[in-house]
Amino acid sequence: MEEAKRNNASLMPIDSEHSAIFQCLNGENIKEVNKITITCSGGPFRNYTKEQFANVTLNDALNHPTWNMGNKITIDSATLMNKGFEILEAHWLYGIGYEKIKVVIHPQSIIHSLVEFADNSIIAQLGLPDMKIPIQYALTYPRRFPSLSKPLNLAEIGKLEFKEPDFERFSCLKYAYEAGQTGGTLPAAMNAANETAVYAFLDNKIRFLDIPRLIRKMMDEHRLIKDPGLRDILETDRKTKEETIKIIEDEIAVKN
Repeated sequence: MEEAKRNNASLMPIDSEHSAIFQCLNGENIKEVNKITITCSGGPFRNYTKEQFANVTLNDALNHPTWNMGNKITIDSATLMNKGFEILEAHWLYGIGYEKIKVVIHPQSIIHSLVEFADNSIIAQLGLPDMKIPIQYALTYPRRFPSLSKPLNLAEIGKLEFKEPDFERFSCLKYAYEAGQTGGTLPAAMNAANETAVYAFLDNKIRFLDIPRLIRKMMDEHRLIKDPGLRDILETDRKTKEETIKIIEDEIAVKN
């Protein structure tokens, strides 16, 4: 972001939530923002108990209720880690403090993000869960062209629901806030551990609840570099992935 500012360049977000935030902020004063709320569907397990998580299968986790995405991000959606990444992204894209970035579960995935201002008014961006809309907007901004996506009919949708996320059941979301607020190389370590654990889960090497367990372990063991350069970040990524793979392989060997 510093480099973009230095070169007077704009970064156009493509992710639906960050495109929504961009659109809500268009023409507004960032200093007058009270908070940003990023919505999430809650994934396939939003109503699961802690006990039910223990029996989640790969097919269960890949069965997303509203979005059709690749396997890796679909698992991130099931753990809510994808929302954790979006918190970090919103912080850097818009220069908003983590205390002003909230998450709300919205099963219909119609509102993609909301921005509340100093006068307590809220601007939201709505649309069907279709990535063609934010991608097209990024390509044609500031123009808006006709879209191939289906129009939104609120009467057909019928209702829009919202509830607070449970940070105990979805601990990855809590870890993302912790990593962002700590800063330095911790977000890179968290990301690397998550990536390794998710691919191990996709390969049926670990169970669903092992994903947050491994992330927590690698975050706890990480030696923080507070003001890292690019080399530090890349080295953190490499080392954390290696260590996470070793833990997984050692645990498999003990079982066998």
